[in-house]
Amino acid sequence: MQIADLDDIKIHYREDGDPNGAPVVFANSLGTDLRLWDKVIARLPQNLRLIRYDKRGHGLSDCTPAPYSMGTLVRDVERLLDHLQVKDCVFVGLSIGGMIAQGLAVKRLDLVRAVVLSNTAAKIGQPQMWADRIDAIANGGIEALEGPILDRWFAKPFRETAEFSAWRNMLVRQPVQGYVGCCAAISGTDFYTPTSGLRLPLLGIAGSEDGSTPPDLVRETVDLVPGSKFQLIRKAGHLPCVERPDEYAAILTDFLKEVGHV
Repeated sequence: MQIADLDDIKIHYREDGDPNGAPVVFANSLGTDLRLWDKVIARLPQNLRLIRYDKRGHGLSDCTPAPYSMGTLVRDVERLLDHLQVKDCVFVGLSIGGMIAQGLAVKRLDLVRAVVLSNTAAKIGQPQMWADRIDAIANGGIEALEGPILDRWFAKPFRETAEFSAWRNMLVRQPVQGYVGCCAAISGTDFYTPTSGLRLPLLGIAGSEDGSTPPDLVRETVDLVPGSKFQLIRKAGHLPCVERPDEYAAILTDFLKEVGHV
């Protein structure tokens, strides 16, 4: 296990591929850990330096008391990339990971040369919705909302597979403090203005069955950046990298080639 000691927090990360290759960094969604990317990593060119990590309060990273701010989550990965001596990466963020990607790109263009915003938006939901979710989980644990969450994550056919149970287990075993801490970070974030100022290669990816960040919401954010591209993955929910890894990896590989990263 690889742990970056960032003084006030220890962040779990993993590297695959070529340590001397062009870096691609992955940030996962709320309620998942870095295993979210297992299927995609295996399908990407292995001459890349493929880096993924567990954000604060998730997976094997430290879980500090809630609430968190988006600035804190952005600063965590900023310090991780400085620790790993990463420059000019392509940053792939899904859901809250895509919000972290937007914040990092605005703050540190020396770290990020291109961005993939997957199943995310500049603003997700309304503060009252997140307050209600935080209250429900504080009182009943993540299990209190697992049904609606999992319905948004996956299209119906995937929910009938044996693998689905593993994703359910991953969700409910995340620390409650980490989950609600990140809910608070999402609730307080509106990146419409800063993201509209970005000028770098950007790809948006959406799932046709995504109940958390529907395709129109993803596209609205992607269209804020001139010259950006958008891809829709059909028959997939909020986590298309899990349901449609071949298509997801192909779309990502094509984008990496287009921006000269492969």
